[in-house]
Amino acid sequence: MTLDDFRRLNLREVGKWPPGPKIVILTLLVLTILALGAYFDWKDQWDALTAAQHDEVRLKAQYSEKKAKAINYDLYVQQLAEVDQAFGALVKQLPNKSEIDALLTDINQAGLGRGLQFDLFKPAPQEKMADFYAELPINIKITGNYHDIGAFASDVAALPRIVTLNDLSITNDKGTLSMEAVAKTFRYLDENEIAKQRALEKDKGRRK
Repeated sequence: MTLDDFRRLNLREVGKWPPGPKIVILTLLVLTILALGAYFDWKDQWDALTAAQHDEVRLKAQYSEKKAKAINYDLYVQQLAEVDQAFGALVKQLPNKSEIDALLTDINQAGLGRGLQFDLFKPAPQEKMADFYAELPINIKITGNYHDIGAFASDVAALPRIVTLNDLSITNDKGTLSMEAVAKTFRYLDENEIAKQRALEKDKGRRK
């Protein structure tokens, strides 16, 4: 049929139309209904489907991550136990408050045992506090020969407690050496001191 044939059709006599126009009009009507349905109804369903697909991808990623953690859980527990053990061993190298005096005596005896002369042995009047330990600097000045001063440094390093020698300065006066240094020893804080230190840190954070 031509366009003129469609123009001659009478809308009031649809039942008398030839099969061709009827099929064309019915097809257009179905397509229009489908288009309107897609816009007003299927669009929301399509958006919901797209959102659900995105959620599926996200949940699969979360599942894979949690599955990997679950598979390695025993390894994580073992590593945590090893870290706790290593940390405990380090903490045992820090004296408590009552052992500080004995440690200071050990440092002094390490020098005297090597025949060195202490010209200065002065612990700081106040400790420097950290999260779970306190640092005590000790200003020292010793006099002796090269070998004995080296042996003293080795003896201090071999002490069962942690002691470090810092800010070393050595002078030579006709073969006699004088070494000035800051020996730092550390002790762990007890529970009350840790709680007090954390309270101070929290208070500082609030003031900032």
